[in-house]
Amino acid sequence: MSAALNPAPARELLGSGLGIALFSSAVFGLSGSFAKALLESGWSPGAAVTARLTGAALILAIPAILALRGRWHQLRDNWVTIGLFGLIGVAACQLFYFNAVERLSVGVALLLEYLAPVLIVLWLWAASRKRPRVSTFGGTVLSLAGLVLVLDLTGSVKIDGVGVLWGLAAAVCLAIYFFITAKENDSLPPIVLASAGLMVGAAVMWIAAATGLLPMAFSTADTRLGPWIAPWWVALGGLVILATVLAYVSGIMAARALGSKVASFVSLTEVLFAVIWAWLLLGELPGVIQLLGGLLIVGGVVLVRLDELRPGAVVSTGEPAPLDHANDVEPVP
Repeated sequence: MSAALNPAPARELLGSGLGIALFSSAVFGLSGSFAKALLESGWSPGAAVTARLTGAALILAIPAILALRGRWHQLRDNWVTIGLFGLIGVAACQLFYFNAVERLSVGVALLLEYLAPVLIVLWLWAASRKRPRVSTFGGTVLSLAGLVLVLDLTGSVKIDGVGVLWGLAAAVCLAIYFFITAKENDSLPPIVLASAGLMVGAAVMWIAAATGLLPMAFSTADTRLGPWIAPWWVALGGLVILATVLAYVSGIMAARALGSKVASFVSLTEVLFAVIWAWLLLGELPGVIQLLGGLLIVGGVVLVRLDELRPGAVVSTGEPAPLDHANDVEPVP
């Protein structure tokens, strides 16, 4: 039987760490499309994020409890990390991203968020007044050039300025998360960090809604996904189960199989998957100039991460570079 007809290689890929990492990126990439379907049917960004976090936290609580095996002190010992991850890496990051998705195409919103490593470089450059290494500097310039193309400032389609600010706010949250978790911490199982962080994020969202700080608007109207008209719970179920629960679990499995640093590079394919899903489910497709800009942004981020993740990379203070440890639990949307 020819290799083209033999399903064994496909099964081996899907069962490998690389296959799992690509699956994680693919389902993570669905979040923007499912969220936008809900937003267009009458949901507010805050309601979509709150429902997503609450549902996923409840489902992941079961494997998290099993992973703890009664060692509840691990939660107490790591409460600062869990709290910051839930507040910044989960609640704020996803809320800002969904606000960006409400005003921009899914691909553009995600590309803006993926500028986080570039923001880290610019911050360290300004704080230390020391020019980055050649690869990092080149990657930064490449990504910023890509940003100009993604925004397509001279194009016929005008980009929503408020949406751009939301997307950049999500990038800032992602950058802060990388700073917070720059040092490796193996005392807390990744599934526990993911579940606890989702719980914290959901609690923050409900409190913000109860105090009137966050508008909440739910809707039972049908949603449109590609050529299909589906009940609201289909889009919400996809957002919770596929784009959150399965995405986090498979991402953790990929990090264990490939190593968190390699898995973090594969996760960049989420941008590609997000664009494809948005095209299939929402009829959205960035223009040629924006797609070229997206390639430049991703290429620049790859250069930055290659430089920062190389053995022995340090910042001017002598401390490990903020991206020196790629985490098992990434706060991607």
